[in-house]
Amino acid sequence: MVSAPPEPPAPLTPEEAVIGEETRDTPTQPSPEFRTGCTESGSDQESAAQPPSEQSSNRDLSDFIEASGLLSYDPAAITRIYAGHPQRLIRRLWQTLVPIGLYLLGVGFDWLTGQLKTSDRARARAKEAADLVASLGPAFIKAGQALSTRPDIVPPLLLEELAQLQDQLPGFDSALAMACIEEDLGAPVLAIYEQLDAEPISAASLGQVHKGVLKGGQAVAVKVQRPGLREQITLDLYIVRNIAAWLNQNVGLIRSDLVALIDELGKRVFEEMDYCNEAANAERFAELHAHNPRIAVPRIYHQATSRRVLTMEWIEGVKLTNLEAVRSIGVDPDDMVTVGVNCSLQQLLEHGFFHADPHPGNLLALSDGRLAYLDFGMMSEVSRESRTGLIQAVVHLVNRSFGKLSKDFVSLGFLAEDVNLEPIVPAFEKVFGQAIEQGVSRMDFKAVTDDLSGVMYRFPFRVPPYYALIIRSLVTLEGIALSVDPEFKILGAAYPYFARRLMEDPDPGLRQSLKEMLFDGDIFRWQRLDNLIASASQGAQLDLEGLLDQVLSFLFSPNGGLLRQQLVDAMVARMDALAWQTTLRIGKRLPERLQPPGLRRHRLSDANEPLLDLEPVRQLLGILQALPGFEPQMLVRRLPRLLGEPELRQMGMQLAKGLAERSVVRLVRDVLVPA
Repeated sequence: MVSAPPEPPAPLTPEEAVIGEETRDTPTQPSPEFRTGCTESGSDQESAAQPPSEQSSNRDLSDFIEASGLLSYDPAAITRIYAGHPQRLIRRLWQTLVPIGLYLLGVGFDWLTGQLKTSDRARARAKEAADLVASLGPAFIKAGQALSTRPDIVPPLLLEELAQLQDQLPGFDSALAMACIEEDLGAPVLAIYEQLDAEPISAASLGQVHKGVLKGGQAVAVKVQRPGLREQITLDLYIVRNIAAWLNQNVGLIRSDLVALIDELGKRVFEEMDYCNEAANAERFAELHAHNPRIAVPRIYHQATSRRVLTMEWIEGVKLTNLEAVRSIGVDPDDMVTVGVNCSLQQLLEHGFFHADPHPGNLLALSDGRLAYLDFGMMSEVSRESRTGLIQAVVHLVNRSFGKLSKDFVSLGFLAEDVNLEPIVPAFEKVFGQAIEQGVSRMDFKAVTDDLSGVMYRFPFRVPPYYALIIRSLVTLEGIALSVDPEFKILGAAYPYFARRLMEDPDPGLRQSLKEMLFDGDIFRWQRLDNLIASASQGAQLDLEGLLDQVLSFLFSPNGGLLRQQLVDAMVARMDALAWQTTLRIGKRLPERLQPPGLRRHRLSDANEPLLDLEPVRQLLGILQALPGFEPQMLVRRLPRLLGEPELRQMGMQLAKGLAERSVVRLVRDVLVPA
């Protein structure tokens, strides 16, 4: 049974406030039975070993879902479990369906009487829906948060209200928390920790955090899961999944697969409830960002970690949104935002493993200038193909290629392959056209996503789970950044990173996108290359050597064929002009009677332009010289590579052929033929 949120625990006496203080001088040694690590959870082992009568005595700490051995989300297994315990289901149905039914009756009455057409009434009902979801418990809160990023399912007004849902509940009884630690880790609290605060420092829907000190003297944060949480969430997911199945079968207006959405949510919530999984996520995240000196990740202490207890390094910092506190430790909030944006983009586009819940409580500014990430329960992955597709979509957006952009949405999984794209292209043009005219750096991400939500609701879009989490992550990040800088634009901050990836990544799909960006038909747009390299140079961690290598790789790749031809044509024209001027100078020195008849009618040009002044070379050198840190020696060092390129030899042959053809024409037309 799911009870109402517990009342806050009674105030502790000074003697009770900190566990372990009175025994600090004589620390207790770890018990021989002290279980460590995540391979075996104490509660699971004991529940499996105990007969049902003894298991019931631990009802406060465990539940029959855990006793059933359900450690991962399995809809079929959940159905079998509750088929044998109908009384639990009926009790929770009464607690949930009655308030939901009353709410739906009220909305139905407003619809019949026409009151729902007024914006104030519609917004009030949307807020009432969000409040109802929050009152029904953690599973419904998680479902509401998931729906808040699904504009293909939820109307825009309700979308706004669901986005305000907070994942916070009062803490539970500290005595239960301590008992949970002892049961899961198999030893008394004082055998594991030198000190552990009885009062939690924070609480959320899944658990609460206590501050403590390990026996080795390391300050730690100890996250303890709410007892009975797995049963509460499993039962609610079972109910919500059945409601979703009924809606999919009986409400034709719903195009998306709601059951798949609930299954994805269930999978993620079960992962989030497994603190061993969170520990693995934290260590993977730390490994991926180990090269970045501006990012901090708390160390995990496996000897004091299990499926329901997570012990990690205590990190002293201040919330990024607390501007005065950030400045008081000598840190620039704007710099912290830049670090966070670049790290988030690296997570999304480079590693494909990203923090899906970067709210203010999970991002701390440290006094040494680092940004600390906390809470790795909700992580997500983006495949290499999806990362490439997102960058390609940005290229088509910048180029105003809305037809290709609509095809990107098909390849990314937003639209089925048989969907008619013709009516969608004008809708994209309406949403993005005006925003693009202002420039990418000034686009309002929230406004654009809100407008796009309307398009997704009208047309048969289906939002992939990874995209919903990306939007949630970026919107949350932009909200944090706006609290620091009201003029902040997430797309403006992100574009340099997109540009750098486009210039540096050797992926064949991105090479093709780079060609689309730089060429307008058969014409190479030098201004676009200038803008792209200039944007890339604004990003953090610019690898100038790598950028030059990728520019050269593009030049000598199949996609650079048109650019190579332009360079050859320009060199042929300039060398032909220089050779002709040289011929004229030599010819004019001869006596007039010895001059070929064609030379007599031509005059010498006063121009004396060097070969490097030919337009493409001049443009390219100008762009490179504008880069911070560029030195001509960087190009000199690449001469051996250039000389070894087969395409360079081919360019030499084309140059010789072009000069030979022009020489023959010059000889006949301008030298031998009299005026």
